[in-house]
Amino acid sequence: MNLVIEFETLDLRLEATLNDSDTASALSGVLPIEASVNLWGDEIYFGVDLFMDNEKSQETVEIGDLAYWPPGNAFCIFFGETPASLDGQIKPASAVTVIGRIESDPSLLKRVTSGENITIRRMI
Repeated sequence: MNLVIEFETLDLRLEATLNDSDTASALSGVLPIEASVNLWGDEIYFGVDLFMDNEKSQETVEIGDLAYWPPGNAFCIFFGETPASLDGQIKPASAVTVIGRIESDPSLLKRVTSGENITIRRMI
């Protein structure tokens, strides 16, 4: 499934694709999502109305990965290193389930600050 991720006040629109995991499928069922974002290093995260355990947990992710973090019921977007990163690896606070990838340039997310409003919806 293709997604649009928008930050209206920044005039920023990114495209992303969800993978075929059960977690991604469950997340698609709560779209559209509107939230106020938090930052943890170069990770955007915010709570979503989804309550699942890790499906295929990963301790490290790649730039551009979209993930679900069960302890915070949070949607995460990784665009660089976090405070937990070591040796150039991108580490979430704890294991996540990767649910997709940003197809646009993830470095554009460096413009985002905590408190920005995000909208995630299916691409039409």
